Amino acid sequence: MKYNQLGDSDLHVSEICLGTMTFGQQNTIGEAHQQLDYAIAQGVNFIDTAEMYPVPVQEHTQGLTETYIGEWLTRQQRDQLIVATKIAGPGRDFHWLRAGQQQVDRKNITQAVEDSLRRLKTDYIDLYQIHWPGRSVPQFGETIFDPSRERETVPIAEQLTVFAELIQAGKIRYLGLSNETPWGVTQFSQIANQLGLPKVVSIQNAYSLVNRIFDSALAEASYRENVGLLAYSPLAFGLLSGKYLNGTPGKARLSLFEGFGGRYRKPNVEAAVAAYVEIARAHNLKPAVFALAFVRSRWFVTSTIIGATTLEQLQENLESLKVELDATILAEIEAVNLRYPSPAP
Repeated sequence: MKYNQLGDSDLHVSEICLGTMTFGQQNTIGEAHQQLDYAIAQGVNFIDTAEMYPVPVQEHTQGLTETYIGEWLTRQQRDQLIVATKIAGPGRDFHWLRAGQQQVDRKNITQAVEDSLRRLKTDYIDLYQIHWPGRSVPQFGETIFDPSRERETVPIAEQLTVFAELIQAGKIRYLGLSNETPWGVTQFSQIANQLGLPKVVSIQNAYSLVNRIFDSALAEASYRENVGLLAYSPLAFGLLSGKYLNGTPGKARLSLFEGFGGRYRKPNVEAAVAAYVEIARAHNLKPAVFALAFVRSRWFVTSTIIGATTLEQLQENLESLKVELDATILAEIEAVNLRYPSPAP
C-alpha cells in the first residue's frame, strides 16, 4: 500500500480509502466490521463516513454508519487510523436533523462535531469535511449554476473561525471540503491565508471514467492551493463493474432504491460504460479493477474511496492496487472520453 500526504497536513493516507455509506442500510454491523477488519489488514488506514450516512438518507437510520464504526474503533489502535467524517449542509430536506437547521454556523458545527464524536466513540476526528457547500451550487449531478437560487449563507471566514476553535480544542485535526467548486476551493484557501485560519487540505468530489469534470478547473485549483482530491464514486455506483449492462441486479443500489443515483441514468452513460468494459476485457482486466486503477493513476488523486456491500467486492476492489495502466490503455481510454466526455457529471 502506498501512502500519500494529504494537502498541507501531516496526514499520510492510504491510496485506497474505505467508504462506509452502506453501513446501517445494506450492511449489518457484523458485515461492516468484517469489511473494516479486512481493509485494515490490507494496509488501508483511511476511513470515510458522514453524519448523514447511511445512504439513502432516512430519519430512522441517520447516524448508524458512524455508530457502527465507533463500536469497531474501540478495539483498534486509534492513532494508527485516519477517520474522516462530514457535516451536512443546508438545502436538503432533512427536517429531523437538528430540527431542520443545517446552516454551517457555530451552533450547527459544534453540535454536529459533538454528535459525531459521541457516535464514533473517539476524542478527535482526523479530517472534518463540509459535505456540500452552504451556497447554492450545482450538486449531485446538476450542471448549471442558477443565480436565482441564491440563498443566505454563513461567511467562509465565520465558518473557518469555528473550525479553528475546534482544532485548537483538539476535537478535529484538519478541515476538508466536499462536492465543492473551483471558486469554493480558492476562496476557502485564500481567506484562511489572509486571516491566519486553518487551510483546507482536501476536497472530496465524484470522479470516475464517466465523470471527469475534475480534470479541468478543479484540477487547477487543487494544484495551486495544494488541496488533494479524495475521489468518491470511482465505479459510478457500480456501473463501471459492468454488472448493469445486461439488466439491473436485484440487490444493487440502483434497483433497491427508486430514484437513487440519477446522475448515472443520463444519455451516453451506458454506451460509455460498455466501451470502457470492452477495453478492460480486451486487456484481461476485471472492469472494476480497471476503472479503479484509472482513478488511482490521476496525479491529483490523493486517495480513492471505495465502497462495497460484500467482502468479495471489497477484495476485488483492492486488487486494483496491483494494476498500473500503460500508455496504450490510457490512450484507448482517452479515445472513449472524446466520444463520450463525462456523461455522468
